[in-house]
Amino acid sequence: MVSVSMIQRRDQDIRAAVLDELGWEPRVQPHEIGVSVAEGVVTLTGQVDSYAKKWAAERAAHRVTQVRAVANDVAVRLASGAEPADSEIARAVQHALQWHAFVPIEQLDLTVSQGWVTLHGEVEWEYQRRAAQESVERLHGVRGVSNGIMVRPAVRPDGVTLADRIVDALARNRATVAEQVTVRVHGDTVLLGGVVHSMPERAEVERVAWSAPGIREVQNHIAVAPVLR
Repeated sequence: MVSVSMIQRRDQDIRAAVLDELGWEPRVQPHEIGVSVAEGVVTLTGQVDSYAKKWAAERAAHRVTQVRAVANDVAVRLASGAEPADSEIARAVQHALQWHAFVPIEQLDLTVSQGWVTLHGEVEWEYQRRAAQESVERLHGVRGVSNGIMVRPAVRPDGVTLADRIVDALARNRATVAEQVTVRVHGDTVLLGGVVHSMPERAEVERVAWSAPGIREVQNHIAVAPVLR
């Protein structure tokens, strides 16, 4: 049984590691971000001047091996006089989507309200959905992004063999231990279970599952159990 003092010491170690990782992340200033940890769950607080910094801080925390989850409560506050109009942001978003090779902009709609971008539409693959968001969230003036894009595959999944093919793909990927992950396919939905040792590993398993043809949804129920040292 793990004692309260052991959990507290572990949380202190995780907090120190997250602060070190934030200090190693050139896109954010360490003094901008506050970090607290409770049972492996990291909460980020503070204030930054762009959504890109908030995004970078969250990913920096996820890179720390023992982190189980991240709550990002960092606020985005643009400097006085530096806030572009929504119409300017909308034009910048449209241009960013047009220039991204993997984003079918003709299938997307966007709105901007007080710096918050909302995306709607349909794409065939999850990587296209993510590419759309990633191309937008780094733009100047963006306070946040709501990604309402739906994945609508053009092909039907082969439910008989698809689970085995996903397992094979995980086995080829050194980023995870395939034997610790369970994969089930119901129609066009993949159900993931099992245990991994870090948030990046969990995200990589989900990415591999989304690469399967015909998949509309991935339900990721994989638990994160960091290796105790």
